[in-house]
Amino acid sequence: MSNTLRPYLAAVRSTLTAALTLEDFASQIVERHNKPEVEVGTSKEVLLNPLTISRNENEKVLIEPSINSIRLSIRIKQADEIERILCHKFTRFMMQRAESFVVLRRKPVKGYDISFLITNSHTDTMLKHKIVDFIIQFMEEVDKEISEMKLSLNARARVVAESYLLATDACSLDLERHPTTTAAIRLTSNIT
Repeated sequence: MSNTLRPYLAAVRSTLTAALTLEDFASQIVERHNKPEVEVGTSKEVLLNPLTISRNENEKVLIEPSINSIRLSIRIKQADEIERILCHKFTRFMMQRAESFVVLRRKPVKGYDISFLITNSHTDTMLKHKIVDFIIQFMEEVDKEISEMKLSLNARARVVAESYLLATDACSLDLERHPTTTAAIRLTSNIT
């Protein structure tokens, strides 16, 4: 982990740990319902102030706590168009398998790349520090994964370009060996 990433992740870790004081809270509107209040948003008095932790304008985390749930949205660093496409494909792949990750949402909050929803039932069945560790490890690894995919994509593009250039060079050498073909090509290009 780089030295510039360490304070950012430490701030996310401490804020997330402090916000994970969730408790069971039944709906104030519908009897015997227990919905994540951060998602439903019907009772404003149980929603806490959202927190944004920003490393720069392209990389930030939004933590939206409530009495019985937390929604954590992450904006992943995207320096250029290739990283933007790779990030979109990677997060889409993850969100299609959201049920395997339990706390992952299928759709991110607008303006962010991926979102997690942690409810009081998750903190009852799982250890809180392990949930925080999972989120922090995800934030560390996603940047590495996208960088590795970008390097792999550039290497594949280089191989394709080299093979294309070699094929066009071989084709031009064949034309030079046959002067009648070259003369016919020049003649047709002069006519048009």
